[in-house]
Amino acid sequence: MEKEIFRLFDLTGKVAVVTGGSGALGSAICKGLWEAGASVVILARRREKLEKAIQAISPQGERIAGISADVTSRESLERAAEEVLNRWGRVDILVNAAGGNMPAATTSPEQSFFDLTPEGLRKAVDLNLMGTILACQAFGKAMAEAGGGSIINISSMAASRPLTRVVAYSAAKAGVENFTRWLAVHMAQEYSPSIRVNAIAPGFFLSEQNRALLLDEKTGELTPRGKSIIAHTPMGRFGDPQDLIGTVLWLASSASAFITGIVVPVDGGFSAYSGV
Repeated sequence: MEKEIFRLFDLTGKVAVVTGGSGALGSAICKGLWEAGASVVILARRREKLEKAIQAISPQGERIAGISADVTSRESLERAAEEVLNRWGRVDILVNAAGGNMPAATTSPEQSFFDLTPEGLRKAVDLNLMGTILACQAFGKAMAEAGGGSIINISSMAASRPLTRVVAYSAAKAGVENFTRWLAVHMAQEYSPSIRVNAIAPGFFLSEQNRALLLDEKTGELTPRGKSIIAHTPMGRFGDPQDLIGTVLWLASSASAFITGIVVPVDGGFSAYSGV
């Protein structure tokens, strides 16, 4: 007989939407939600990456679908939301995993802060902050009408402890954390206390976007930046995408029914360590 405690984390019958669900972190989150019983809708811009993510989770296509969408376009997200509601009739969980940094918004020896263009800075802010806000508008409306749901935004260590070089990314993620707290209060007071909004702040995870910054492409050894990160991470390693699943399931399920408006670090102790 299944223990009652496990039912707290059971997502059977729930519908989860994950933006950026074809990326390294997003795909791990999608798999965790799917294995917990939810029907999962993966949102990403590139169709080929969507298909690859679906095949990795459920080759038969059971309880899973992919929709091409751009999180910086409200029209694109609203079309996706309409498609989800037409097929499943509900949205119970929204994970905003779309995001990332870009060279045009990053300082370097070749590109000073004063050289960064408004266009480059705006792209990073649009992807990370506006992409989160717009997705919450598009999919949160269904939660407001149903009177329940869980929104999980993805922040970063860069939000609370701005990292060198990634100026726009750090500012945008700080905005994500502020917005998370604001939306948690707004949804609970204006629509339903059963709508919860929280965020996860991952530490340093290897991905396609940051691999070259953290590992030497020729030797595979840590770069000076990678060494600095590991030296300031008490657990002494980079995060694995699987490390996010437990926290996501907790925040998505009734196990966290009385939790809203918080940011959970999943960082190997990085945020707790003063460096001394």
